[in-house]
Amino acid sequence: MTKTMLVDFIVEETGLTKADASRALEAMMNGVIKGLKEEGKVTLTGFCTFAAQNKPAKVGRNPRTGESLQIPARVAVSVKAGSKLKDALN
Repeated sequence: MTKTMLVDFIVEETGLTKADASRALEAMMNGVIKGLKEEGKVTLTGFCTFAAQNKPAKVGRNPRTGESLQIPARVAVSVKAGSKLKDALN
């Protein structure tokens, strides 16, 4: 499902205008980003938990040439499914 398809789904489910649904989805995404930056974790109870994880710098290898290269430190995001999401898929 693309972002556009999700906006269309929100319109159908809520009766909001397409512009309002798009703004609501954008606000939700911005809220998750802000929560990860400030708190390091965002929990949508029953649905999922987003968590920011610091990954240290490391040495990797180019699989084609075997050449070593430095991979810089970064922040990665993990997503853990909640019980309602798991139950809905199984």
